[in-house]
Amino acid sequence: MSDTTTPARSELRADPHIVGSYDPARRWLGLVTLTFSLLAITTDMTILNVAIPQMSADLQPTASQQLWIIDVYSLVMAGLLISMSSIADRWGRKRMLMLGYALIALASVLVLFAHSPGFVIALRVLLGIGAAMVMPSTLSLLRVTFTDTRERATALAVWAAVAGIGAAVGPLLGGFLLETFHWQSAFLVSVPMMVIAFISAIFTVPESRVPEPGPWDPFAAALTLVGMSTTIWAIKKFSEEASMTYLPAWIAFVVGVVALGWFVRRCLRSTSPLLDVTMFRHRIFSAGVLAALIASFSMSAGLLLLAQWLQLVNGASAFESGLQLMPLALAAAVTSLLAPVASERIGMRATIFLALFVAGAGMLFLGIRGEDLELTSVFIALALIGAGIGALALASSMIMGGVPRSKAGNAAAMEDTSYEFGAVLGIALLGSLASFLYRRNLGTPAEALMLGEEATEAARDSLGGAMAVADAAQLPDLATRAGEAFTSGLGMAGLIGGLILLVFAFVVFYLTPKGTMLADLEH
Repeated sequence: MSDTTTPARSELRADPHIVGSYDPARRWLGLVTLTFSLLAITTDMTILNVAIPQMSADLQPTASQQLWIIDVYSLVMAGLLISMSSIADRWGRKRMLMLGYALIALASVLVLFAHSPGFVIALRVLLGIGAAMVMPSTLSLLRVTFTDTRERATALAVWAAVAGIGAAVGPLLGGFLLETFHWQSAFLVSVPMMVIAFISAIFTVPESRVPEPGPWDPFAAALTLVGMSTTIWAIKKFSEEASMTYLPAWIAFVVGVVALGWFVRRCLRSTSPLLDVTMFRHRIFSAGVLAALIASFSMSAGLLLLAQWLQLVNGASAFESGLQLMPLALAAAVTSLLAPVASERIGMRATIFLALFVAGAGMLFLGIRGEDLELTSVFIALALIGAGIGALALASSMIMGGVPRSKAGNAAAMEDTSYEFGAVLGIALLGSLASFLYRRNLGTPAEALMLGEEATEAARDSLGGAMAVADAAQLPDLATRAGEAFTSGLGMAGLIGGLILLVFAFVVFYLTPKGTMLADLEH
């Protein structure tokens, strides 16, 4: 077992992963900077969901353009995470981080000139590029500046707590801004946050890069961009079409899988791979990646479905629904900070198992309540899901500490990729299941049928469509039936999602070596 004492100042100055001199006492100020910028990123990732209705009314995008406005951010970010992390390892992680800050601030300011859907799509591309620069850089910089395993676990717990808070604050802040200002304010909120982070990073974050990283592989970078973006796009399209027979999605999925397989093969044969896929031979690392993916799976699906239920079934405004989702963020923040302490008492294996088990129990509770779901039950489910996800801050320690420091960029990229893939899978699988059950439970409503084929199709297509038809035509019975159909589908999605989480809780338990403690992680 390696010594886990904090290195002396002279030792850290001589650290080959740190460029120039760096006072280790500043690492906590650096943590504040990095987590503050993460708060801006995670808030920006969820705030658009609230802004879409007002933006659509103003810009009048086609259905396809609206989907691209929503999807292009995650497609670009997921496709570039590995490449940007690899470039940062060579060029400098602090440089990449600050360039990402500047790009996000610039794209957010340019929204003032956005008067067409195409322009907004272009801005979302720039924001996705900026997020791909910032997200892995924050994790890899935490990895190299916090060499003590216990301190690093605390730092990563704070990082995870802030990420969870940002995901919940996005809809809350978005609801407040949209009730007071124009939809463009949802973008502009990132500008002061990025400016503050940029200035703070100059003084508190060290420059870091990998010593002798080897040549950069542009073809491998192209493969990961094509593979990740097309695979995620295909999964999204299967979900949006609610069908597995959509040919373009199958073509994209095959292209994506082939590209990713080619990428893995190329990395295995390279002496300086863009991504060291042999990291997955480390069981602790693999368990952490899987836990992060499943945590994102449950959080994304739970937030999406419950946000719809709160607004469309329970009648909350956008701002009120943001407030009502806060139990998830608060529970996640508390358990993120308690997770390192728990792992010291009962071990990482038991802690990570309990985290997934508790999150699964929260999803199962939704299924148990079923059609009897009410606000108190939602709060209980959110608190359980949040508590489980928050404790998975430990997954970050497993990922970042499960491989050598020279692989910090690779590990950070894989963690962010697992979160992104988990979100897509959660929304695609559980979201599609809920939509399918909603349509089946609703059937062909006679009230909408009297209004014509278009109204009937809108009501059957989504809960939002049914509520719009019911409101326009003054059909309260249709609204009641649609709410009941959605609630029933939500319950079944929670039941299936909970069972999936419980199964993977045992898988992660098996993957994590018995008796693993924080002090056992490489530092």
